[in-house]
Amino acid sequence: MTTAPSLRRRVGHPTTPGAVFPPPTTTEEVVRAVADAARRRQRVEVRAGRRQENPVADPEARAVIDLSAMTAVAHDPARRAFMVEAGARLTDVYRTLYEGWGVTLPGGADAEAVIGGHVTAGGHGALTRSFGLAADHLHAIEVVVVDLFGHARAVVATRERNDPHRDLWWAHTGGGGNFGVVTRCWFRSPDATGTDPTTLLPRPPGTLLSNAVMFPRAGMDRAAFRRLVRNHGLWHERNSGAHSPYAALHSSLVLSGRHAQKDPGHSAIVSTHLDATLPDAHGMLRRYVDDLTAGVAATALVSDTTTAPWLTAATAPQDTGSSRHRTKSAYLRRGLTDEQTDALRTHLDAAGGSGTLSVTLRSFGGRANALPTYATAGSHRDSVLDAAFTVTWQDPSVDAGPLDRLRRLYRDVFASTGGVPVPGEGGSDGCCADHPDTDLADPAWNTSGVPWHRLYHKHNYRRLQRVKAKWDPRGMFRQGLGIRPA
Repeated sequence: MTTAPSLRRRVGHPTTPGAVFPPPTTTEEVVRAVADAARRRQRVEVRAGRRQENPVADPEARAVIDLSAMTAVAHDPARRAFMVEAGARLTDVYRTLYEGWGVTLPGGADAEAVIGGHVTAGGHGALTRSFGLAADHLHAIEVVVVDLFGHARAVVATRERNDPHRDLWWAHTGGGGNFGVVTRCWFRSPDATGTDPTTLLPRPPGTLLSNAVMFPRAGMDRAAFRRLVRNHGLWHERNSGAHSPYAALHSSLVLSGRHAQKDPGHSAIVSTHLDATLPDAHGMLRRYVDDLTAGVAATALVSDTTTAPWLTAATAPQDTGSSRHRTKSAYLRRGLTDEQTDALRTHLDAAGGSGTLSVTLRSFGGRANALPTYATAGSHRDSVLDAAFTVTWQDPSVDAGPLDRLRRLYRDVFASTGGVPVPGEGGSDGCCADHPDTDLADPAWNTSGVPWHRLYHKHNYRRLQRVKAKWDPRGMFRQGLGIRPA
């Protein structure tokens, strides 16, 4: 196995009372830790590096395993795939794969996200429209599981049709970390052939064209706000097929509430990236901006178009600051309606209140929609946008106010379907597995009558339940919105 250089990094020991194990560095050490937890009849919580607030963490979990020391990335010639340990950060994965072999995974942009949690939730980002989800390229996964008698062992499950453990591989392509402790992943594109490592995963564009279109709050009345959101949604409805010539374009429309910390003077910013190596790339980007701004009776400030190496954009640090935040999510099969847009504007423009609201509508679809919904555990295969509804705030003593603002915004946007994005109704297709939201299981906020697990997993939930019953019969790996065994 050939290993790329300088991937290991020093990590500190977590300072939470539940962290009873030192960070393991090998699968064998994880097996021993899980076995010890099983003997003590303790449920297990897995962490990796920077600890973010987890609204569905199990308060009764007493065995905490921190995978932040397991960060290796290597080419595995025996499997004709790239091995990535579960604690590796996305930024390190991107840099190592690209600098070593000129390939990448179509994952997200959060530099601190780790591969074990990211890929098991599906994993989508700026290259998803071109190459599908990160989970679509998962060839094999190593998981430490516990049987009915409390025996811990490491199992490698692959996507090979004759693999007796294939159901465990499938469950980790969007079913989350509900079945054991993921220690290693192997990635190879389903259509890859041969042994040349430079052909085993997608090759990203060498350079990207980027620009931003900014709309000052002054002059952005209801009609202009409606038209902008409508244009953005309609463009994605028309250009999000699996073979669209615009599959290499990724756009984020960020709608900012008043008092937004980053840019209080703008009510909307559209950031766009496009493969600069495409024929007429500049013309394609210009036509996109024209479609986006058509009929919007408000000032549009268009930045200069820049060209930069893909790796620079992919590994750019995210400015997370010290703010607390909470996010709700939705997949959208079509753009928001005028009524939904009005609900957004009402909440975003409301003066006063604690916390800052924002809504981001990001490009989705493309190759992500090429597979049938049952091919992977992640079943959202017919959407054109991924929506994130976020509130940020500073003072940890005022959590209730910001969360209430976010809850009311989300409820009102999806008012016609009971306050949540019900799959197949109102243009929605459910929620993103990497944004756990306990409100979806609360009848005070979810009045649709549709259970939370259908919002996240749709018709794949029953199969996930069977996998759960088989591979975690003692229920050692569970959380607030975890898979319940059949």
